[in-house]
Amino acid sequence: MAKKNSPLFSIITPVLNDKLGLIQTIESLKIQRLRDFEYIVVDGGSTDGTLQFIKDSKQIDFWISEKDEGIYDGINKGIKISNGKYINTINAGDIYRSENSLSIIDEYFNKNDVDFIFGAVEKKKIHHNYNPKKMYWTFNFYPAHSGGFFVKRKIHEKIGLYNLKFPCSSDYDFFWRLIKNNKSKGISTKKNEVISVFKGGGFSARYGVFKHIWEETLIRYHNKQNKFFVILLLILRLIRNCYKIFY
Repeated sequence: MAKKNSPLFSIITPVLNDKLGLIQTIESLKIQRLRDFEYIVVDGGSTDGTLQFIKDSKQIDFWISEKDEGIYDGINKGIKISNGKYINTINAGDIYRSENSLSIIDEYFNKNDVDFIFGAVEKKKIHHNYNPKKMYWTFNFYPAHSGGFFVKRKIHEKIGLYNLKFPCSSDYDFFWRLIKNNKSKGISTKKNEVISVFKGGGFSARYGVFKHIWEETLIRYHNKQNKFFVILLLILRLIRNCYKIFY
């Protein structure tokens, strides 16, 4: 539970050997007009100078540096030591789009009775909208995770952290538990209210497409979606991706 007089936002950045990316993220955080936040960096054991930069930075409120079990393990560590009312994760290299990014999210929480917000994200083009009905057949129902997703910390206290059984798609599992299993309410910002810029090519790019397909299938099965429908989705996705490869 957040402590009395805790900050409004807890901003968490997991990083591994990406000093330049971390600097870019921090620069976008420094210009925020809303200053009621704490900044937490979780380093996975960098050896490229990132750790020394973290130690010297005056912008970082709390940091951890140790080997971990992947990016979601790092995020979980950050959540555990956070104190803010709202939690946001932004990967090293991703940035907040403007000086008003946090202010826009704060206004949405103040005006809407919601548990989480998907901010519009720029990823080559602008992604926005939130359609939870699409979760039954695709996980492309929201803009992006890093930088754009804000959730009340009480939700983590209720449903837990990210499941390390799913190293490349644990956010999908969390969203299923959040939306389908617990009926939490969310909203998205408008297309012209872009919250963050997602650079892409991050940790998930290290996993092949079939690893993603299999893990997403396990997530659906784990969360008790109809098994026959899950198998059908698996077959259709395999056919589609094989067609792309050979044709």
